[in-house]
Amino acid sequence: MSVDRFLADVWHREPLFIKGAVDPARLAIEPDALLALGADDRVESRLVQKRGERWSLGHGPVPTPPRARRDWTLLVQGANLHHPAADALLDDFRCLPHARLDDVMISYAVEGGGVGPHFDSYDVFLIQARGTRRWRISAQKDLSLVPDLPLKILSNFEYEQEFICEPGDLLYLPPRYAHDGVALDECMTWSVGFRAPALGELALAFLERCAEHSADMVNEERYADPGLKRPRHPAAVPEGMVEAVETELRKLRFDRARIADFLAECLSEPKPGVVFDAPAKPLGFAKFLQAISRNGIRLSPASLMLHTPREVSINGESFDATESEGRWLRQFADSRHASADECAMLGENLAECLYDWYRAGWLLIGQAAA
Repeated sequence: MSVDRFLADVWHREPLFIKGAVDPARLAIEPDALLALGADDRVESRLVQKRGERWSLGHGPVPTPPRARRDWTLLVQGANLHHPAADALLDDFRCLPHARLDDVMISYAVEGGGVGPHFDSYDVFLIQARGTRRWRISAQKDLSLVPDLPLKILSNFEYEQEFICEPGDLLYLPPRYAHDGVALDECMTWSVGFRAPALGELALAFLERCAEHSADMVNEERYADPGLKRPRHPAAVPEGMVEAVETELRKLRFDRARIADFLAECLSEPKPGVVFDAPAKPLGFAKFLQAISRNGIRLSPASLMLHTPREVSINGESFDATESEGRWLRQFADSRHASADECAMLGENLAECLYDWYRAGWLLIGQAAA
């Protein structure tokens, strides 16, 4: 199925199961390596266990139960920041808007392991990397949850379809689609998730940003009430003041370009806890130019770069570019890498900017992952 057909017919509408969608060899990470990530305090992880009808949730770094024990699952979030194969898999989905793409989560489960029937508020691709998992899914409208549990588990889950996923199989689910995955043996599932920010939160953040930069939007004229009459109720807020402020608010116009620039900055901000690995001994500027002219550059897995017609933003910061610099940066943001030939054409201002990003760990020398 082509990307265009998938987006037109499936995306955000209905589930899709594809047998053998991904070469399992690309999803290579040993269980011990994943368990080590779960025990690393720099990595976001969770441990879900079930004993009868009781569920428990532990946040990382987490000690791993013996593998002989049943019914537990380790979830490692942001695996693409720590494992080259996960980062390479995420690149397969960059044909979709980067502002929507989130991360790769890897779950490792022993027999019986799972997180219970639940739903996600975002699109997700579930790819089986190892072992076998049974997925049961439902388009049910009843999304009520079991109270007083550490996990959001559906109280009335009734599945409509069942899939047995083996290595390489893919199951896509749109938002709010109920599903329950249970490991039939020792298994590993890679989940590619998409961001679905709350529109109200974005609107509020935009208004807060406007308040911080309000000099060009605020009318300095003072409220006046000539011809004021003695009020019947002195403590009542004057209608004239309400009308004056209402009139002033109606004058405010939030043009699309301003909103787009805000979203590029806001949505490119790194998640809490994301750390950039700056080079311990960075090259000097001249040697940096030589190196990228031979090897090219690529964005760090942790970097997010977005653009609008007016601005380019990376990791929450905007770059004031000329027209030619903007064209180069937009192409770089779309592909997330630049060839040696493309780097050889850099002007001094843009080269210095890239050098600053390199020293901050935002971009890396070379086009292929290590």
